[in-house]
Amino acid sequence: MNLQNYIQCLLPEIESELRRVIEQAIPAQYTQLKGMLHYHMGWEGEGAGPEAQGKRIRPLLVLLCAMAAGGDWRGALPAAAAVELLHNFSLVHDDIQDQSPLRRSRPTVWVKWGVAQAINTGDVLFTLAFLALQDLSSRLPAPHVLEASRLLQTTCLRLTEGQFLDLSYEGQSALPMDAYWPMIGGKTSALLGCCAELGALTAGADETRRRAFREYGYTLGLAFQVLDDWLGIWGDASRTGKSVESDLVTGKKTLPVVYGLALGGRFAQRWQQGKIQPEEVAALADLLKEEGAYEHTLQTAQQLTGRALDWLRQAAQPGDAAQALVELTNMLLTRQS
Repeated sequence: MNLQNYIQCLLPEIESELRRVIEQAIPAQYTQLKGMLHYHMGWEGEGAGPEAQGKRIRPLLVLLCAMAAGGDWRGALPAAAAVELLHNFSLVHDDIQDQSPLRRSRPTVWVKWGVAQAINTGDVLFTLAFLALQDLSSRLPAPHVLEASRLLQTTCLRLTEGQFLDLSYEGQSALPMDAYWPMIGGKTSALLGCCAELGALTAGADETRRRAFREYGYTLGLAFQVLDDWLGIWGDASRTGKSVESDLVTGKKTLPVVYGLALGGRFAQRWQQGKIQPEEVAALADLLKEEGAYEHTLQTAQQLTGRALDWLRQAAQPGDAAQALVELTNMLLTRQS
Protein backbone atom coordinates (compact mmCIF):
# COMPACT_ATOMS: atom_id res chain seq x y z
CA MET A 1 0.00 0.00 0.00
CA ASN A 2 1.18 3.53 -0.74
CA LEU A 3 0.35 6.70 1.18
CA GLN A 4 -2.82 7.45 -0.77
CA ASN A 5 -4.12 3.94 -0.13
CA TYR A 6 -3.49 4.40 3.58
CA ILE A 7 -5.18 7.82 3.54
CA GLN A 8 -8.26 6.39 1.84
CA CYS A 9 -8.37 3.58 4.38
CA LEU A 10 -7.57 5.53 7.55
CA LEU A 11 -9.26 8.91 7.14
CA PRO A 12 -12.83 7.55 7.39
CA GLU A 13 -11.83 5.67 10.54
CA ILE A 14 -10.31 8.83 12.03
CA GLU A 15 -13.44 10.87 11.27
CA SER A 16 -15.64 8.16 12.74
CA GLU A 17 -13.59 8.07 15.93
CA LEU A 18 -13.65 11.86 16.27
CA ARG A 19 -17.41 11.97 15.82
CA ARG A 20 -17.87 9.14 18.31
CA VAL A 21 -15.88 10.96 20.98
CA ILE A 22 -17.88 14.18 20.56
CA GLU A 23 -21.28 12.50 20.34
CA GLN A 24 -20.69 10.34 23.42
CA ALA A 25 -19.35 13.16 25.56
CA ILE A 26 -21.73 16.05 24.75
CA PRO A 27 -25.37 15.54 25.86
CA ALA A 28 -28.02 15.82 23.15
CA GLN A 29 -29.59 18.98 24.62
CA TYR A 30 -26.44 21.02 23.89
CA THR A 31 -27.34 21.37 20.23
CA GLN A 32 -25.63 24.69 19.60
CA LEU A 33 -22.43 23.60 21.33
CA LYS A 34 -22.33 20.48 19.17
CA GLY A 35 -22.96 22.70 16.17
CA MET A 36 -19.93 24.86 17.02
CA LEU A 37 -17.77 21.76 17.42
CA HIS A 38 -19.05 20.22 14.20
CA TYR A 39 -18.51 23.50 12.36
CA HIS A 40 -14.92 23.88 13.49
CA MET A 41 -14.17 20.23 12.70
CA GLY A 42 -15.41 20.87 9.17
CA TRP A 43 -18.50 18.66 9.32
CA GLU A 44 -21.27 21.28 9.16
CA GLY A 45 -21.95 24.73 7.80
CA GLU A 46 -21.17 26.47 4.55
CA GLY A 47 -18.07 24.99 2.93
CA ALA A 48 -18.10 21.85 5.09
CA GLY A 49 -16.20 18.85 3.75
CA PRO A 50 -12.63 17.63 3.27
CA GLU A 51 -11.16 21.11 2.68
CA ALA A 52 -12.73 22.44 5.87
CA GLN A 53 -11.65 19.39 7.86
CA GLY A 54 -7.98 19.80 7.01
CA LYS A 55 -5.53 17.05 6.16
CA ARG A 56 -5.68 15.27 9.55
CA ILE A 57 -1.89 14.95 9.37
CA ARG A 58 -1.47 14.42 13.10
CA PRO A 59 -3.81 11.44 13.54
CA LEU A 60 -2.47 9.92 10.32
CA LEU A 61 1.01 10.24 11.78
CA VAL A 62 -0.05 8.39 14.94
CA LEU A 63 -1.55 5.48 13.00
CA LEU A 64 1.28 5.17 10.46
CA CYS A 65 3.92 5.28 13.20
CA ALA A 66 2.02 2.60 15.13
CA MET A 67 2.19 0.36 12.07
CA ALA A 68 5.79 1.27 11.31
CA ALA A 69 6.66 0.24 14.88
CA GLY A 70 5.05 -3.16 14.34
CA GLY A 71 1.63 -2.48 15.86
CA ASP A 72 -2.01 -2.46 14.76
CA TRP A 73 -3.41 0.95 13.76
CA ARG A 74 -6.79 0.09 15.31
CA GLY A 75 -5.24 0.02 18.75
CA ALA A 76 -3.88 3.54 18.20
CA LEU A 77 -7.21 5.14 17.16
CA PRO A 78 -7.94 6.70 20.59
CA ALA A 79 -4.52 8.36 20.55
CA ALA A 80 -5.10 9.55 16.98
CA ALA A 81 -8.38 11.17 17.97
CA ALA A 82 -6.79 12.72 21.06
CA VAL A 83 -4.02 14.51 19.17
CA GLU A 84 -6.41 15.84 16.53
CA LEU A 85 -8.78 17.19 19.19
CA LEU A 86 -5.87 18.79 21.01
CA HIS A 87 -4.63 20.32 17.77
CA ASN A 88 -8.06 21.79 17.07
CA PHE A 89 -8.26 23.21 20.59
CA SER A 90 -5.05 25.10 19.82
CA LEU A 91 -6.41 26.33 16.48
CA VAL A 92 -9.58 27.77 18.03
CA HIS A 93 -7.58 29.62 20.69
CA ASP A 94 -4.87 30.72 18.25
CA ASP A 95 -7.49 32.25 15.97
CA ILE A 96 -8.77 34.34 18.87
CA GLN A 97 -5.29 35.41 19.98
CA ASP A 98 -4.22 36.25 16.42
CA GLN A 99 -7.62 37.79 15.55
CA SER A 100 -7.67 35.61 12.43
CA PRO A 101 -10.96 35.96 10.53
CA LEU A 102 -10.49 32.81 8.42
CA ARG A 103 -9.55 29.20 9.06
CA ARG A 104 -9.42 26.88 6.03
CA SER A 105 -11.20 29.54 3.94
CA ARG A 106 -14.16 29.78 6.36
CA PRO A 107 -15.00 32.27 9.13
CA THR A 108 -13.38 31.24 12.39
CA VAL A 109 -15.43 30.19 15.41
CA TRP A 110 -14.88 33.49 17.24
CA VAL A 111 -16.05 35.45 14.19
CA LYS A 112 -19.27 33.42 13.98
CA TRP A 113 -20.13 33.07 17.68
CA GLY A 114 -18.00 35.59 19.54
CA VAL A 115 -14.82 35.32 21.59
CA ALA A 116 -16.44 33.96 24.75
CA GLN A 117 -18.13 31.02 23.03
CA ALA A 118 -15.01 30.33 20.98
CA ILE A 119 -12.90 30.09 24.15
CA ASN A 120 -15.45 27.67 25.56
CA THR A 121 -15.43 25.61 22.36
CA GLY A 122 -11.65 25.35 22.54
CA ASP A 123 -11.88 24.28 26.18
CA VAL A 124 -14.30 21.51 25.22
CA LEU A 125 -11.93 20.24 22.54
CA PHE A 126 -9.08 20.26 25.06
CA THR A 127 -11.09 18.18 27.53
CA LEU A 128 -12.30 15.78 24.84
CA ALA A 129 -8.70 15.06 23.86
CA PHE A 130 -8.00 13.52 27.26
CA LEU A 131 -11.31 11.68 27.36
CA ALA A 132 -10.49 10.16 23.97
CA LEU A 133 -7.06 9.05 25.20
CA GLN A 134 -8.63 7.17 28.12
CA ASP A 135 -10.08 4.68 25.65
CA LEU A 136 -6.58 3.25 25.34
CA SER A 137 -7.25 1.55 28.68
CA SER A 138 -9.20 -1.21 26.92
CA ARG A 139 -6.26 -1.92 24.61
CA LEU A 140 -3.04 -1.25 26.55
CA PRO A 141 -1.63 -2.08 30.00
CA ALA A 142 -2.28 0.58 32.63
CA PRO A 143 1.36 1.82 32.77
CA HIS A 144 1.29 2.44 29.01
CA VAL A 145 -1.96 4.42 29.30
CA LEU A 146 -0.48 6.52 32.10
CA GLU A 147 2.60 7.16 29.97
CA ALA A 148 0.42 8.19 27.02
CA SER A 149 -1.43 10.63 29.28
CA ARG A 150 1.86 12.04 30.55
CA LEU A 151 3.06 12.53 26.99
CA LEU A 152 -0.06 14.42 25.99
CA GLN A 153 -0.03 16.60 29.11
CA THR A 154 3.64 17.46 28.64
CA THR A 155 2.91 18.30 25.02
CA CYS A 156 0.11 20.67 26.11
CA LEU A 157 2.65 22.52 28.24
CA ARG A 158 5.09 22.73 25.34
CA LEU A 159 2.30 24.03 23.07
CA THR A 160 1.38 26.82 25.44
CA GLU A 161 5.03 27.72 26.02
CA GLY A 162 5.53 28.00 22.27
CA GLN A 163 2.42 30.14 21.93
CA PHE A 164 3.62 32.33 24.79
CA LEU A 165 6.86 32.98 22.93
CA ASP A 166 5.02 33.59 19.65
CA LEU A 167 2.77 36.21 21.27
CA SER A 168 5.62 37.76 23.24
CA TYR A 169 7.81 38.13 20.18
CA GLU A 170 5.15 40.17 18.36
CA GLY A 171 5.94 43.11 20.62
CA GLN A 172 9.69 42.94 19.98
CA SER A 173 11.19 44.93 17.13
CA ALA A 174 14.03 42.42 16.64
CA LEU A 175 14.69 38.79 17.45
CA PRO A 176 17.92 36.76 17.33
CA MET A 177 17.77 33.72 15.07
CA ASP A 178 18.35 31.28 17.91
CA ALA A 179 15.18 32.52 19.66
CA TYR A 180 13.04 31.36 16.73
CA TRP A 181 13.62 27.62 17.21
CA PRO A 182 12.28 27.25 20.79
CA MET A 183 9.11 29.03 19.68
CA ILE A 184 8.30 26.67 16.81
CA GLY A 185 9.65 23.73 18.78
CA GLY A 186 6.80 24.35 21.21
CA LYS A 187 3.96 25.56 19.03
CA THR A 188 4.36 23.00 16.22
CA SER A 189 7.07 20.38 16.69
CA ALA A 190 6.10 19.21 20.17
CA LEU A 191 2.75 17.86 19.00
CA LEU A 192 4.15 16.11 15.93
CA GLY A 193 6.84 14.52 18.10
CA CYS A 194 4.10 13.41 20.49
CA CYS A 195 2.10 11.92 17.60
CA ALA A 196 4.99 9.79 16.43
CA GLU A 197 5.90 8.64 19.94
CA LEU A 198 2.29 7.84 20.85
CA GLY A 199 2.03 5.65 17.77
CA ALA A 200 5.18 3.79 18.77
CA LEU A 201 3.97 3.51 22.38
CA THR A 202 0.71 1.84 21.35
CA ALA A 203 2.80 -0.66 19.37
CA GLY A 204 4.84 -1.57 22.43
CA ALA A 205 8.11 -0.07 21.16
CA ASP A 206 11.00 0.21 23.60
CA GLU A 207 12.39 3.54 24.82
CA THR A 208 15.16 3.71 22.20
CA ARG A 209 12.76 3.30 19.28
CA ARG A 210 10.22 5.60 20.88
CA ARG A 211 12.89 8.30 21.11
CA ALA A 212 13.78 7.83 17.44
CA PHE A 213 10.11 8.17 16.47
CA ARG A 214 9.80 11.24 18.71
CA GLU A 215 12.84 12.88 17.09
CA TYR A 216 11.44 12.08 13.67
CA GLY A 217 8.13 13.76 14.47
CA TYR A 218 9.77 16.72 16.21
CA THR A 219 12.14 17.41 13.31
CA LEU A 220 9.30 16.95 10.83
CA GLY A 221 7.41 19.59 12.83
CA LEU A 222 10.29 22.04 12.46
CA ALA A 223 10.27 21.53 8.69
CA PHE A 224 6.47 21.82 8.62
CA GLN A 225 6.49 25.15 10.45
CA VAL A 226 9.33 26.59 8.39
CA LEU A 227 7.41 25.85 5.20
CA ASP A 228 4.25 27.23 6.83
CA ASP A 229 6.17 30.46 7.46
CA TRP A 230 7.09 30.55 3.78
CA LEU A 231 3.48 29.97 2.75
CA GLY A 232 2.37 32.72 5.14
CA ILE A 233 4.19 35.28 2.98
CA TRP A 234 4.47 33.79 -0.50
CA GLY A 235 1.68 31.19 -0.55
CA ASP A 236 -1.56 31.33 -2.51
CA ALA A 237 -4.26 32.58 -0.14
CA SER A 238 -6.95 30.76 -2.14
CA ARG A 239 -5.16 27.48 -1.35
CA THR A 240 -3.89 28.16 2.17
CA GLY A 241 -7.24 29.59 3.33
CA LYS A 242 -5.35 32.38 5.12
CA SER A 243 -4.48 35.90 4.02
CA VAL A 244 -0.82 36.36 3.09
CA GLU A 245 -0.99 39.78 4.73
CA SER A 246 -1.62 38.55 8.26
CA ASP A 247 1.87 37.41 9.34
CA LEU A 248 3.60 40.65 8.34
CA VAL A 249 0.80 42.94 9.52
CA THR A 250 0.56 41.28 12.95
CA GLY A 251 4.34 41.32 13.41
CA LYS A 252 4.81 37.52 13.51
CA LYS A 253 8.44 36.53 13.89
CA THR A 254 8.43 33.89 11.17
CA LEU A 255 11.68 32.54 9.75
CA PRO A 256 11.71 34.85 6.68
CA VAL A 257 11.16 37.86 8.94
CA VAL A 258 13.82 36.84 11.48
CA TYR A 259 16.25 36.18 8.63
CA GLY A 260 15.48 39.57 7.08
CA LEU A 261 15.94 41.34 10.41
CA ALA A 262 19.30 39.64 10.95
CA LEU A 263 20.54 41.01 7.61
CA GLY A 264 19.87 44.59 8.70
CA GLY A 265 18.95 45.66 5.15
CA ARG A 266 16.05 47.61 3.72
CA PHE A 267 13.44 45.19 5.06
CA ALA A 268 14.86 45.46 8.58
CA GLN A 269 14.97 49.26 8.31
CA ARG A 270 11.29 49.43 7.39
CA TRP A 271 10.35 46.90 10.09
CA GLN A 272 12.04 49.04 12.75
CA GLN A 273 9.92 52.03 11.77
CA GLY A 274 6.70 50.50 13.10
CA LYS A 275 3.59 48.52 12.18
CA ILE A 276 3.35 47.18 8.64
CA GLN A 277 0.24 48.29 6.77
CA PRO A 278 -1.69 45.88 4.50
CA GLU A 279 -0.91 47.92 1.40
CA GLU A 280 2.84 47.48 2.05
CA VAL A 281 2.82 43.71 2.28
CA ALA A 282 3.38 42.85 -1.38
CA ALA A 283 6.36 45.18 -1.70
CA LEU A 284 7.91 43.95 1.53
CA ALA A 285 7.44 40.32 0.46
CA ASP A 286 9.32 41.14 -2.74
CA LEU A 287 12.03 42.87 -0.73
CA LEU A 288 12.45 39.83 1.52
CA LYS A 289 12.75 37.68 -1.59
CA GLU A 290 15.44 39.96 -3.02
CA GLU A 291 17.38 39.76 0.24
CA GLY A 292 17.38 35.94 0.14
CA ALA A 293 14.74 35.05 2.74
CA TYR A 294 12.64 33.18 0.17
CA GLU A 295 15.42 30.74 -0.76
CA HIS A 296 16.82 30.50 2.76
CA THR A 297 13.44 29.44 4.14
CA LEU A 298 12.89 26.78 1.48
CA GLN A 299 16.42 25.41 1.87
CA THR A 300 16.00 25.22 5.64
CA ALA A 301 12.78 23.25 5.21
CA GLN A 302 14.56 20.84 2.88
CA GLN A 303 17.47 20.33 5.28
CA LEU A 304 15.13 19.65 8.21
CA THR A 305 13.13 17.21 6.13
CA GLY A 306 16.32 15.30 5.39
CA ARG A 307 17.11 15.10 9.11
CA ALA A 308 13.59 13.89 9.85
CA LEU A 309 13.98 11.11 7.29
CA ASP A 310 17.26 10.07 8.92
CA TRP A 311 15.45 9.63 12.25
CA LEU A 312 12.65 7.73 10.52
CA ARG A 313 15.13 5.25 9.06
CA GLN A 314 16.40 4.55 12.57
CA ALA A 315 12.90 4.18 14.02
CA ALA A 316 10.70 2.34 11.55
CA GLN A 317 10.55 -1.30 10.58
CA PRO A 318 10.91 -1.74 6.81
CA GLY A 319 7.56 -2.07 5.07
CA ASP A 320 4.61 -0.28 3.52
CA ALA A 321 3.90 1.90 6.56
CA ALA A 322 7.50 3.13 6.73
CA GLN A 323 7.43 3.94 3.01
CA ALA A 324 4.11 5.77 3.47
CA LEU A 325 5.75 7.88 6.18
CA VAL A 326 8.54 8.77 3.75
CA GLU A 327 5.88 9.82 1.23
CA LEU A 328 4.06 11.83 3.88
CA THR A 329 7.26 13.59 4.91
CA ASN A 330 8.10 14.56 1.33
CA MET A 331 4.48 15.59 0.66
CA LEU A 332 4.57 18.06 3.56
CA LEU A 333 7.71 19.64 2.13
CA THR A 334 6.05 20.28 -1.24
CA ARG A 335 2.56 21.24 -0.03
CA GLN A 336 0.91 24.48 -1.15
CA SER A 337 -1.53 24.84 1.75
